[in-house]
Amino acid sequence: MKTAARRLAVAKPPAPPAVAGAPLRLESDYVLEQHIGHLLRRSHQRHVANFEKGLGALDLTPTQFAALAKIGERGEVSQNLLGRHTAMDPATIQGVIQRLMARNLIERRADPSDRRATLLRLTPAGLALTKNAIVKVEEVSQATLAPLDARARAALALLLQKLSGLA
Repeated sequence: MKTAARRLAVAKPPAPPAVAGAPLRLESDYVLEQHIGHLLRRSHQRHVANFEKGLGALDLTPTQFAALAKIGERGEVSQNLLGRHTAMDPATIQGVIQRLMARNLIERRADPSDRRATLLRLTPAGLALTKNAIVKVEEVSQATLAPLDARARAALALLLQKLSGLA
């Protein structure tokens, strides 16, 4: 881990002498490339690029895949619970559901135990697409994690679960 931290250290160029009209420079030890938010964003961008490359032919976004995978895992789920399990706000999950329904990948039915709620489930086409997508997502994950050995992959997964409140 110390080696990785050393590699992240970016030498900060010395501040030039003050000259009238010269650009202003931040006088701080702050280095963007050393901060977790920036590193997570860059890692996320890399993963999304891998996702689009690997699943582009299936015409699925990461949020659509997450919804299909969670519905497939649970069998049936309410829209509210699906949003919570996939970390999507109500407006986002509603749009995802509308797009998946328009493609006939999921269907909704009334919840017999709660008249106000509906349950979502995969259609046969949704099940087939989700099975195919899972194989491709595994390949995408391998591509994203390629720079890491098995031990580092396991450590990263555990740390991300902790940061996201899942562990």
